[in-house]
Amino acid sequence: MHPLTKKSMQSMKAMQKLQPKLKELREKFKDNRERLNMETMNLFKTHKVNPMGGCLPMLLQMPIYFALYKVLFTATELYHAPFFGPYQDLSAPDPYFVLPILLGIMMVLQQKLTPTAGDPSQAKMMMIMPIMFSGFMLFLPVGLVVYIFVNTVMTVVQQYFHHRDINLFDLIKAKKAS
Repeated sequence: MHPLTKKSMQSMKAMQKLQPKLKELREKFKDNRERLNMETMNLFKTHKVNPMGGCLPMLLQMPIYFALYKVLFTATELYHAPFFGPYQDLSAPDPYFVLPILLGIMMVLQQKLTPTAGDPSQAKMMMIMPIMFSGFMLFLPVGLVVYIFVNTVMTVVQQYFHHRDINLFDLIKAKKAS
């Protein structure tokens, strides 16, 4: 999912840069909704920004999450199969709720790193999503929570690198040179 997530982050960053211009358009054409929509689409086209580009990776990941849930729910070979520490059954919910809570914390961090491309009320709503998602994860198989947690951690690292324009291959080359 890395290439799609990277493209999504680039799209969100571009949308964030366009926010002042979008605000100007809203003020200028506040009485003419049709003209506002046309000018907004022209702005997106001019700057080659897709407003739906930030949602694509999540939409593509959802079928993977559903399939993994189904596999974990029906896989008899995972029943009481040891994983690590207290997690002796990947098909059962987390008995201590540790991973769902850690997942919620990582998702809040991910939201903080994600460029906001909307109004403040939308940003507040997006901060509620990690809490809701963690609540759902409390009762789902720990194997699914582990997968989503690892995916979220990797996405946070990827966002950190993207925000600071750090390329992993450049880091590796610099390490080898020294």
